[in-house]
Amino acid sequence: MNPNTLDKRQLRYAFGRAAEHYDHSAVLQREVNDRMFARLDYMKYVPGTILDAGSGTGYGTRKLSKRYPDSCLVAVDIAQAMLQYAQPEVAWWKRYWPFDKKQTQYICTDIETLPIKDDAIGMIWSNLTVQWCNDLDRTFREMSRVLQADGLLMFSTFGPDTLQELRRAFSQVDDFVHVNQFMDMHDIGDILVHNRFATPVMDMEYITLTYNDVTGIMRDLKAIGAHNVAQGRRQGLMGREKWQKVIDNYETLRSKGKLPATYEVIYGHAWKLPPKETVLTPEIRKQILTR
Repeated sequence: MNPNTLDKRQLRYAFGRAAEHYDHSAVLQREVNDRMFARLDYMKYVPGTILDAGSGTGYGTRKLSKRYPDSCLVAVDIAQAMLQYAQPEVAWWKRYWPFDKKQTQYICTDIETLPIKDDAIGMIWSNLTVQWCNDLDRTFREMSRVLQADGLLMFSTFGPDTLQELRRAFSQVDDFVHVNQFMDMHDIGDILVHNRFATPVMDMEYITLTYNDVTGIMRDLKAIGAHNVAQGRRQGLMGREKWQKVIDNYETLRSKGKLPATYEVIYGHAWKLPPKETVLTPEIRKQILTR
């Protein structure tokens, strides 16, 4: 068993429990979402259908709806409770009005297995979600499958330096997995190319949040559902002495009265390649004609 494999059942449960208070604590998620939106200013492309993959409580979905008022939206999340908070209050009859093509569809599913037909989506938008996938190759394969030819994928995720301070503080205490493993930007780009995305555009930046104490960091992670759900996590509670050692380790990083929590944020976008055309060489043409 890979200790870094995520327990999807626990992941769904964690995000479901966090849904009620998610918007209050998801400061970083909204900031990254807004920075992704700024990149859309350079995209002269209006998709007919947009998939928000990992929509959470709907912050990005609502912004997409305003930016593309004539596009149909599909919001997907692994936690049903997140989708319930995302859906606006509307009259009951509008939920079943057959002529409202603009109505957002909400689907509870894992984005590693999308229940969407081939070539149905014009743009996939995914903000800080793909890091929760166990098989990124499979995830991008699914996204490529549902995207139309020349469709756009825009996403953000975390890189390997994310929460490096917390990882270092725990590493000096025991050998359990306390912080999720994140993939390098260049490896992500290679996986995109492997799944028929044209030359991905990738860039990265560091965003550092500051806290008064370690408890505040852990409280914020819990509030947004970002629990440690790796298979190699500690199954029981950490003892008081070990937890104090984690705090002491982290305290060595205090600067100007605050503790840092660093996030390596990766942004990427790529266009799906059109289907491969079979080139009928004289040899292939001869084989077809003689069958």
